Formats: sequence, structure tokens, C-alpha cells
Amino acid sequence: MRVLVYSDDAGTREKVRLAIGRRPAADVPLVEIVECATQPAVIKLLDAGDIGVAILDGEAVPAGGMGVSRQAKDEVHNCPPILLLIARRDDRWLANWSRADAVVAHPIDPVVLAEAVAGLMRSRLSISGTNSSNHSV
Repeated sequence: MRVLVYSDDAGTREKVRLAIGRRPAADVPLVEIVECATQPAVIKLLDAGDIGVAILDGEAVPAGGMGVSRQAKDEVHNCPPILLLIARRDDRWLANWSRADAVVAHPIDPVVLAEAVAGLMRSRLSISGTNSSNHSV
């Protein structure tokens, strides 16, 4: 499954990539990470329809992940589940406004992030009707 990671910070993208690994849980398919550093590229990739889960950095500049999430939920047909990375736990209300499906706070805890991504992958698989047990190990 293709997982989009959006942040203007290469270090944040690397932390996310390392936390997810090749497979965030045994019962989900292998992950192909697609890194993105700009809002127009995110929307283009989401519009293409082959992203399974999107992880957006709420602290990205100039377009923060919260606004990008809201735009994607409003404009992208069959928008994939979105996980939002937030800097402060108090930003959860903004994450709700952005219509993100999951929220993980910085600093990134690899176990928490992997579990959240795996949950969104399961959700996406159940919506698309794909049986994850058909994927090779």
C-alpha cells in the first residue's frame, strides 16, 4: 500500500519512514512510502487515487498539514484516511477541524505511529474490499 508522507522537513519525513518501516503490523500489506514536500504535490498524488493512507505534518510550511487535510477531505474524491502529526496535544481541536482520521503528537513515538498507520491501513482495506490476507509476506 502506498503511504504518502508530507512534510517540508526531511528529518520529519525520515522519522516517519523509519517508524512505519516496511510493514507497520503483521496483518497489513507492505508499505511503499511516497515522500512529498509541497501542498500541490500532495493534492496531485491524492487526486491520482493510488495513495492508501496519507500522513501530513501539521507544522509544515508554508502549507500546514491541517489545512491540506481539510482541503483534501473537501476536494479529493474517495480521499484516503489521513493521519495528522501535531506539535502540541492542545492542537487536537484543530485536527478535528481538519477532518483528519487519526492524530499523533510530536515527538514521534514509533510504536504509536506504526499502530495508528496500521489501523488506517486496515480501514482503507475494508473500504476498498481488499482482503489483506492475500498479500505476500
